[in-house]
Amino acid sequence: MGKTKYIFVTGGVTSSLGKGIIAASLGKLLQSRGYKVTNQKLDPYININSGMLNPYEHGESYVTDDGHEADLDLGHYERFLNVPTSINSNVTTGRIYQNVIRKERRGDYLGKTVQVVPHITNEIKHCIKQLAPRNEYDFIITEIGGTVGDIESLPYIESVRQLKWELGGDCLCIHLTYVPYVSAAKELKTKPTQHSVKELLEQGVQPDVLVLRTEHPLNKEIRNKVALFCNVLPEAVIESIDVTSIYEVPLKMQEEGLDHIVLKKLGFPTEKPADLGKWKFFVDKLRSAEKSVKIGLVGKYIELPDAYKSIIESLIHAAAYNDRKLDLQFFQSENINSGNVDETLSGLDGILIAPGFGMRGVEGKLEAAKYARLNNIPLFGIGLGMQCAVLEFARNVLGYKNADSSEMNPQAEEKIFDLMEGQKASLSTNGTMRLGAYSCALKPNTLVQKAYDKEMTSERHRNRFEFNNKYKEEFEKAGMVFSGVNPQSDLVEIIEIPSLKWFVGVQFQPEFSSTVLNPHPLFMSFIQAAKNKN
Repeated sequence: MGKTKYIFVTGGVTSSLGKGIIAASLGKLLQSRGYKVTNQKLDPYININSGMLNPYEHGESYVTDDGHEADLDLGHYERFLNVPTSINSNVTTGRIYQNVIRKERRGDYLGKTVQVVPHITNEIKHCIKQLAPRNEYDFIITEIGGTVGDIESLPYIESVRQLKWELGGDCLCIHLTYVPYVSAAKELKTKPTQHSVKELLEQGVQPDVLVLRTEHPLNKEIRNKVALFCNVLPEAVIESIDVTSIYEVPLKMQEEGLDHIVLKKLGFPTEKPADLGKWKFFVDKLRSAEKSVKIGLVGKYIELPDAYKSIIESLIHAAAYNDRKLDLQFFQSENINSGNVDETLSGLDGILIAPGFGMRGVEGKLEAAKYARLNNIPLFGIGLGMQCAVLEFARNVLGYKNADSSEMNPQAEEKIFDLMEGQKASLSTNGTMRLGAYSCALKPNTLVQKAYDKEMTSERHRNRFEFNNKYKEEFEKAGMVFSGVNPQSDLVEIIEIPSLKWFVGVQFQPEFSSTVLNPHPLFMSFIQAAKNKN
């Protein structure tokens, strides 16, 4: 394996153009040509990670195997490339400055004045290069968050400038911009792209490839105009037109020759095309499904679907492979109560109760779990959703009317979910959160063991409160099965009710492990049960 090549993806004109999807799509194309690829996201915000960010502002906090709380774009990278990411795959300005300040306090800089250049930029370059310290990858594709011109992004763009100078032919920059359509003039306008590239040039970076996001096709004249004013080859002006699904983007980028121009500029052979056979199979199933499966997602962040991004994508994967279109309905858990739950959730093929923290909306989730149990509707409880399914069972089947979690009610008489003794000892170090991958032993001949088709699995967690095992025997006598436990700690990972069609709750978050080519077995099983509800 030769030297690692570095590809940077920057954005201009406006945010939310889809830099992450373009970065993931390029990664998929290069991977499908046989190259070893990984993706990285550099985020300009000053938070250390996404763990404390409000889902309404930032969407979901994605969790890696090694327990890092990361930007949701890492979910796109994993779903497209089917390659695990890590703490080194997502770096924030907060972490960069934290590292530099720690080094300064330790005396690493030998009393020198610590500055943005070279100390901050050196730390950024170190974080980029440490993904492949021994050239383990052919390509590292690094997405720079924000847009060119943002004050927060300046150190990152400067780092790209330095790396382009230092690495020469081993480095390439792709710039994503927007070409608006002015309906009054019936014209596509390239001026925003020109100004965006000019801004990038003023910061010392010449883009090698331009990807133009557009709602209308770009003609040859527009491409040539952009190439002329932005100092790129016409073949390096790539159209990224709107598509119905993000999973069509790699196919569009292949048609546009994005991987071809990237390989050509970096000195790689281009004769052998990317093999996207399995990817096309999935997209064809996505397009061809005629029947629908109607799933209700009950959560408290439904106003911003990105708060449940990985869950939504996991449902899309499973629905497609089950030959169904996903008809996903969102329900604000705060608005569900005993008086309206029947009317609100009627007609659904399956119910998914979403994860979360805090007591807001919990009563609505409890009502949704009760409705699913009493009406034998397939139910999938994830994280807090699983806990609500168990609490509802405790209150209405076991008769513990005051059953609760110490997260919601620290003074509860019956703490069905609580901090375990080992966790309580870690309170002062904030070590109570279970983050990252933990093993789970599956009970033989249970629904979930048959779904996984193995005896042991590993799943990612983002939770603090655990099922209190002192109640385990009572639940089992009443018909609930604990079908998955952590073999080291005996903590409950999965519950199910065998007497019902499909009633499963998981303490972990399986959506972080579902990819396009390897849909998660529990989502597959859930959708299969939902499509056969009647």
